[in-house]
Amino acid sequence: MQTDTIALVQDSWKQVLPIAPQAAELFYQNLFAADPSLRILFKGDMQAQGEKLMQMISAAVNKLNDLDALVPVLQGLGKRHGDYGVRDEHYGTVGTALLKTLGQGLGPAFTLEVKAAWTQVYGVMADVMQAAAKAPATA
Repeated sequence: MQTDTIALVQDSWKQVLPIAPQAAELFYQNLFAADPSLRILFKGDMQAQGEKLMQMISAAVNKLNDLDALVPVLQGLGKRHGDYGVRDEHYGTVGTALLKTLGQGLGPAFTLEVKAAWTQVYGVMADVMQAAAKAPATA
């Protein structure tokens, strides 16, 4: 990933952090509106789930400059998501919900350039996670 793409994602994420609880709530509203069948994959406290989501995104965004550290984390996450029942087609829905949420949360700061950066970064992350979910388990 290019340095300017990473900077756009990291800088815009800093603007989301102050509204993280609201952003998490918006994300799940957007996700379930796009595909109500995904609701069954979430068992438990959605506020806690939202906190985990924001922590995971923060960790990933902060590691964009260190892909050697980020990729194994994403691979583990992809494996776990596969175990939870997440399928390939869900990644597109999640990406759409994420972009919509960022647009709602950032408002005018969610420029076409920022959207393109997030689209690229999410695409790379989703690809790594999906590949890991399909990889055979190692002994």
